[in-house]
Amino acid sequence: MRYQSLSNSKGITIIELLVALVIFGLVVGGIYRLFIAQTKAYTVQDQVVEIQQSVRSAMEILLRDLRMAGYDDDNLSSPFTIVNPILYPVSQNSITINYEYYNTTTNPPQYEEHTVAYWLNAGTTELLRQRTINGVAGPQEVLLENVEELNFRYGVDTNDDGAMDDWNGDGLINESDFISAGDVGTRKVVAVRVLLRARPSPTNPDIEKTISPRTLVSSVTLRNLVLR
Repeated sequence: MRYQSLSNSKGITIIELLVALVIFGLVVGGIYRLFIAQTKAYTVQDQVVEIQQSVRSAMEILLRDLRMAGYDDDNLSSPFTIVNPILYPVSQNSITINYEYYNTTTNPPQYEEHTVAYWLNAGTTELLRQRTINGVAGPQEVLLENVEELNFRYGVDTNDDGAMDDWNGDGLINESDFISAGDVGTRKVVAVRVLLRARPSPTNPDIEKTISPRTLVSSVTLRNLVLR
C-alpha cells in the first residue's frame, strides 16, 4: 500500500489569502461607497421634492387670499362693506388684505369680514399667516419655514380703465410693469407679483449645501379690485 506524501497536497498560501482579502475588501468598499452615494442622492431628491411642494403649497394659499381681496357680496343682508381691500401703505415683504366671506358652515349661515395678513416673522425665517374674522384675531400660522425671501411688487391702475398700467411704456403688460412698494403711494393696486424663496430644513448640513434654494414667482390680477 502506498501513501501519498503530505508534501504533495495542494493548498492556499498566505500570500494568496492576503491577495484575496484585499480584493474582497476593495469590492466591499466599492459597494459601500455606491450605497452611500445612492442614499445621499435619494435623500437630496426627497428634500428637493419636499421643499418644492412646501413652497408651492404656501404660494397657493397666498394667491387664493389675494384673489379674494376686495370681494363684497353687495347683498342687502350683509352688514359689511369692504372699504380697504388692501392695507396701505403697501409693503415689500408683507401684505394685509380684506374681503367678505359667506360662511355656510355656521347655523344659520352668516356673512363674515375676513382680514388676512402675511409677513416674515422678525428674527426668524418663518412665513406667518394670520386671519381675523369679524374683528377677532385668530392664531398665527407658520405657513412656511426656512424662507430666504418674500417679495411683493405691485401692478397699478392710475387711469381707472380697469387694467394694469404699462408702467415702462413699452406697449406691453409684463413682469417689468410691476413696481416696488415704495413707488405705489396711493395708486390703485390691481395686481400683485409674489416672489417666494425657501431652502430645505438644515437638519443635514452636507445635504443642505448640495441643494440650492427653491424660488417660485407668481402674478395674480386682483379681479375684485379691477371691477371696482
